[in-house]
Amino acid sequence: ASHNPKEDNGFKLLLGEATIYGEEIQVIADMALEAAEDDLNNENRGSVQYVDISSVYLDAIKSRVKLGERKIKLVVDCGNGTAGFIAPTLFRELGCEVVELYCDSDPSFPHHHPDPVKVENCQDLIKVVQVEKADLGIGFDGDGDRLGVVSAQGNIIWGDMLMILFWREILPRYPQADCIVEVKCSQALIEEIKRLGGRPIFYKTGHSLIKAKMKELGAVFTGEMSGHMFFADEYYGFDDALYAAARLLRILSNTNAGLDDLLSDTPRYYATPEIRVKSSDEEKFTVVEKARQYFGKRYELIDVDGARILFPGGWGLIRASNTGPEIIVRCEGKTPDIRDQIKEEIFFCLNACGLQE
Repeated sequence: ASHNPKEDNGFKLLLGEATIYGEEIQVIADMALEAAEDDLNNENRGSVQYVDISSVYLDAIKSRVKLGERKIKLVVDCGNGTAGFIAPTLFRELGCEVVELYCDSDPSFPHHHPDPVKVENCQDLIKVVQVEKADLGIGFDGDGDRLGVVSAQGNIIWGDMLMILFWREILPRYPQADCIVEVKCSQALIEEIKRLGGRPIFYKTGHSLIKAKMKELGAVFTGEMSGHMFFADEYYGFDDALYAAARLLRILSNTNAGLDDLLSDTPRYYATPEIRVKSSDEEKFTVVEKARQYFGKRYELIDVDGARILFPGGWGLIRASNTGPEIIVRCEGKTPDIRDQIKEEIFFCLNACGLQE
């Protein structure tokens, strides 16, 4: 995963239009190990194709997304990842004025790690947006399937707030649609989906799991706090951050308002960023189960992915990471004090399990 340290590497596996995950990945690993022990020149050996699809890809997005009359100026921070090969070209061809930031590929990531939803990785983007008086800034992760967004005022627009903007465009065309909501998302998103006539359905974190659930429900869109955005509406249903950015630019180019203005009428909640607590792969699920039992005695909770505990005036989430030896915590409240009280209660439980923030 691109939010893992730069020393980690990997690749994404697909079978047709479906993503491989869970036990299926282990099956592929076993096949690879068996192949390594066999004669690789046998008739069952696979093949590799090298194809430049950049022009086809650009045309696929440009044919689907037409911007409005407003000329958008944006700063693009590719974090020295792979999005730099094509993102600046795409946005210029869509008609935007583009300021490039770290768009050359460098796997040592000399400026910052390409994880655009961490505050520390957005600081250069925020500065350049304000210096350039740009309409927004968009950052991409290392492999171009997640995005982070900064407003003209330098405010980070978190994933659940981006989803509010996208749902406002999409849901009027799909009355009473099933809307998959990641357990980490704000209560404000839940309320907005209901206001627009959708039916929020909590589900697990993980791009492979979400894509499978989208297909099961026939869902038209969803997203994750991490910046994955999945558009089946007008697109293929997978998490393409460049396409998601183009959709955001379409929304912005058809109004004179800024991103902060567009979100000014959403209910105000106060949330922590995503907190990653070091654990071990053996321990993390046990800790989450203990927390579920501990809080389940006193509070209502949603256990579709870890435990989203519903406190008076807010909620707290404890779940095991899908991609590393960590436990994920997030808290939200109607006031900063409520948020902090929820966080304190959650870490009281985690500390009792031997974990520290």
